[in-house]
Amino acid sequence: MTPKEIAFAAVKALDSKKGQDIKVLETGHLTTLADYFVLCSATSTTQIKALADVCEKMLKDAGEPPHHVEGHRGGTWILLDFSSVVVHIFNEEARKFYDLERLWSDATPVDLSEVLTEN
Repeated sequence: MTPKEIAFAAVKALDSKKGQDIKVLETGHLTTLADYFVLCSATSTTQIKALADVCEKMLKDAGEPPHHVEGHRGGTWILLDFSSVVVHIFNEEARKFYDLERLWSDATPVDLSEVLTEN
């Protein structure tokens, strides 16, 4: 899978479990950390875990297991590192605190209108 296909598969997985405010930032031209960052909000620690689980399973089933998974003990965020794509799942407070959209404001937002459902 290409990095963009991995990012879109992650978006579909997050969307399938009602992830909120899903965004993809193309970061490959800015850093060697990853080609894409996928950002998603959740309403509870239970949903954060469910979103991480479905994302990890769908990508693992597609032959892209995560290279590394990092989770905050308080359950406020989880990071899934698929090497070329890093998925960040936050509760609202943590997302505002880390403010990755501002931190990576030079990144190129990716249009997800073809990927996200309308709900």
